[in-house]
Amino acid sequence: MHAITVSEPGGPENMRWTEVEDPKAGPGEVVLDVAATAVNRADLLQRQGSYPPPPGASDIIGLECSGRIAEVGPGVDGWTVGEEVCALLAGGGYATKVAVPAAQLLPVPQNVDLVTAGSLPEVACTVYSNVIAKARLSRGETFLVQGGSSGIGTHAIQVAKAFGARVAATANPARFDVCRELGADIVIDYDADVPDELGKATDGHGADVILDNMGAKGLKANVAALAQDGRLMIIGMQGGVKAELNIGALLAKRASVTAMGLRGRPVEGPQGKGAVVGGVREHI
Repeated sequence: MHAITVSEPGGPENMRWTEVEDPKAGPGEVVLDVAATAVNRADLLQRQGSYPPPPGASDIIGLECSGRIAEVGPGVDGWTVGEEVCALLAGGGYATKVAVPAAQLLPVPQNVDLVTAGSLPEVACTVYSNVIAKARLSRGETFLVQGGSSGIGTHAIQVAKAFGARVAATANPARFDVCRELGADIVIDYDADVPDELGKATDGHGADVILDNMGAKGLKANVAALAQDGRLMIIGMQGGVKAELNIGALLAKRASVTAMGLRGRPVEGPQGKGAVVGGVREHI
């Protein structure tokens, strides 16, 4: 098969189209003929040498893909050769074939073409595992996503709205209309005083759940924006890794801060990728 490999960490000019060994379907796995993959920030970081794959994962870039099942390994039930699927990967998507645990397969959603489906698993599993499974966003609660026009943000707005939440999003003013079209009830300039603006828009309530990819840079403001019993979910470190946390502010609000990744999880177990993918299939 062919794959895109990285000769050395750096820019896209270091990516090469090369011939590599075909993957085999091990127990519990299938092999896909890849139709499409996607570009995630994690892929860019891996290309630059700052986000290595977890132990045992392919060193080929690509955290999701769509395609057709070419081979079914021992112990796999419910999937057959030729089916069109999309898949959450630990790596290997930038190739013509990829082996993936069957627990990480999703059917292509109705009315979604096969190529578009290649961009669904990573955002869907990230948003579901954080906002729904862990933070337990409920109908009538207020949800804030930082960066509403991003890949994660555009999906999170729609999911939160579908679950009956009041949805707030930060964005560049040029992207306000995009967020509103996707279902955001409140849109705030991300350069503004977000806790103050959110408080005005929610009669002082704030956000029951916040999804944030900035990390350290946004920590103080996010804690300030939380409602009583609020849950802050951190999924990225674009704004740094270290910040001061006001424990008193958390105690006063009975609030929580959780940081969760997806790529390094095991396949099996209650917190594994299989459970996340199963939740996406059932609820999303």
